[in-house]
Amino acid sequence: MLRMKARHMGTGMKQNTSTIWRTVRKAGAILAAAAVFTGVMADSKPAAAQEIQLTGPLAGAPSVRKMRLYRQGRVELAIGPGFTLLDEYQRTIFVAGRLQYNIFDFLGIGVFGGFGAASLSTDLTDKIEDTAPRNSRTAINLPARNYGVKFSDQTGKLKYMAAPQITFSPFRGKLAIFQKLFVDTDLYIHGGVAFVGVEERKDCTACTTKAAFTTDTRTAIAPTFGLGLTLYTSGLVSVNIEYRAFPFAWNRGGFDSRGAPPDASFPDNKIDQEDRTFKFNQMIFLAAGFYLPTSPKISE
Repeated sequence: MLRMKARHMGTGMKQNTSTIWRTVRKAGAILAAAAVFTGVMADSKPAAAQEIQLTGPLAGAPSVRKMRLYRQGRVELAIGPGFTLLDEYQRTIFVAGRLQYNIFDFLGIGVFGGFGAASLSTDLTDKIEDTAPRNSRTAINLPARNYGVKFSDQTGKLKYMAAPQITFSPFRGKLAIFQKLFVDTDLYIHGGVAFVGVEERKDCTACTTKAAFTTDTRTAIAPTFGLGLTLYTSGLVSVNIEYRAFPFAWNRGGFDSRGAPPDASFPDNKIDQEDRTFKFNQMIFLAAGFYLPTSPKISE
């Protein structure tokens, strides 16, 4: 009995010792982790920007020195041709110009204008004239052969444009040509209101007579906006390429295409303002620019 009891006591002591050692190891691991976390938090500092104080000759100096201010305080006159884009029936070539006063090097106010020097029929216009049938169903839209009137005579044309606008020039730099010739450039955006002279087929209710295929001129008002690139070849002269959009609705083909109820989406056998459809009109303007005073200002 004594021997058995001693054996049981030895087994219990071993189990107690093992339990104590596991507890000690767990406690040590927890303390070590806490110490590491505390050390990391103690070393962590909030990030902060450091202000660099310049001293010496660079103190208070501008970011760019001796920069040519091609626009600031100067009047600009740019003249050249303009070409309409993506025309269905008539392409218009403008003789155009821009007169602008630049308040700052990045901001100017002025006016763009021009007149349609020539209208050129597109291939679609020629095909309609040559191949479209003339019968009772097309009589309102196409002049009869014996009228002596061509389809191109009734198509819409742009006659003139005048657009007060603001010009903003946020970017400037240099262009390198063959790594030999460097040209000062700037990229600008413009926006304003365009007053556009539009020649289109006149209103009629009896629209199958010869007189019904004549045209009238009106002034359309539209927003205008776009962007351009200026290359300063010298202090006096620059080269300019500009994109311009001026969307509005007009009857470009001279067709009776809309006006009937319930939603004015069908022909109504007359020509009027209901037949005008929206067009995102566009043009490219190429110009040579001239400045007064003839020499640009130089920054500090």
